[in-house]
Amino acid sequence: MKQRAFSSIFFVLFIAMIFVSSSGFTISSTNFVLVDATSSLGQSIQQDQLDLQSAINNEVQQTITETIDSINTVNNSNISTLSIDNNTQSDNISLSPPPSFQDKTSEIDNLPTQMVRVGDIDIGYKQIGEGNNTIVLITGLGGTMDMWSPNLLNNLTNAPSDYKVIIFDNRGAGESTVGTKEFSINQFTNDTLGFLDALGIDKPDVLGWSMGAFIAQQLASLHPDRVESLILYASSCGGPDAVLPTPEVIQTYSNTSLTPEVIAQKSIELMFPTSWFEANPNYPNYIPIPSESVSPEVTEMQTNALENWNGNCRILSNITSPTLAIVGTDDYFTPAANSINIVEKVPGAWLIQIKDAGHGLMYQYPEIFNEAVLSFLSINDMQR
Repeated sequence: MKQRAFSSIFFVLFIAMIFVSSSGFTISSTNFVLVDATSSLGQSIQQDQLDLQSAINNEVQQTITETIDSINTVNNSNISTLSIDNNTQSDNISLSPPPSFQDKTSEIDNLPTQMVRVGDIDIGYKQIGEGNNTIVLITGLGGTMDMWSPNLLNNLTNAPSDYKVIIFDNRGAGESTVGTKEFSINQFTNDTLGFLDALGIDKPDVLGWSMGAFIAQQLASLHPDRVESLILYASSCGGPDAVLPTPEVIQTYSNTSLTPEVIAQKSIELMFPTSWFEANPNYPNYIPIPSESVSPEVTEMQTNALENWNGNCRILSNITSPTLAIVGTDDYFTPAANSINIVEKVPGAWLIQIKDAGHGLMYQYPEIFNEAVLSFLSINDMQR
């Protein structure tokens, strides 16, 4: 209860520093949109701001102010580089990735993989950094642990809180074995819990992407005492309330005449808004190219697990961890409405929408994505 109250205080102070519009909360009218869709928001705003201010010491206030300034600085820089007009899409979008991106990717890819036995499978994982705080990253459908942005991993390990980052392959993906048990979101959740137990990790921060976010939210719902803070990137809580992928995504994956190579290419295209993808023919420079992959058979089993998932919406209120849902407004795979649905059900949850970003926003706008994640973690780190 105390932690939840502090989260509300931080959030209201956060809101007080930014521009308020009827459609949400926008920082300096840039691409970075912060929305709180919880039912308690109106009551929180109506509280006496002076009382809230007195509940927070000057050091915390200064830290949050610097965080906002940092986000605005990064985002304003990104706007000028991308030449984006908020009213009309520009065809002159241009983004030059750091020349060392693929070199950083290779460094992560070349780290030795460690193996640990969890139930009926061996899970392959890597550890980056030696910090006191631990964050576990859970990847999504068809992904391997080496697909996380190296910029994100480096920023986490070099952050003031100095994280120990754990990345791993889900059952059957990459270097993890398939095992004998049926693929399901429930089983993936049990695998993750067993993985934490095997490594002796009691209560880490958890970041899940897409299907990985489904697993992360179920872990936090069923085992709230095992998750310190929760970041749900491009997520949905499934069930009848879920907003389905766009028709383009559904058509791509339901067309049995397409070869795996064509599906892979179309999947990459759909990771980003059409205007950005067309304006950035050098898009491979932004995406890690890992040496490990996921077989078509395992991808099909993962897909079946998603289709058979009954969802997690009804038990999201069990989550006691500070929670951030982050999504692109142009996400074709997990439309932003799904993240709004999540934060309406998770007490005190934050919602950040990155305007004009897609399912691959981690690659598309890395500075903004990283800043949002690190800011959320740093604020919650003060409450440990």
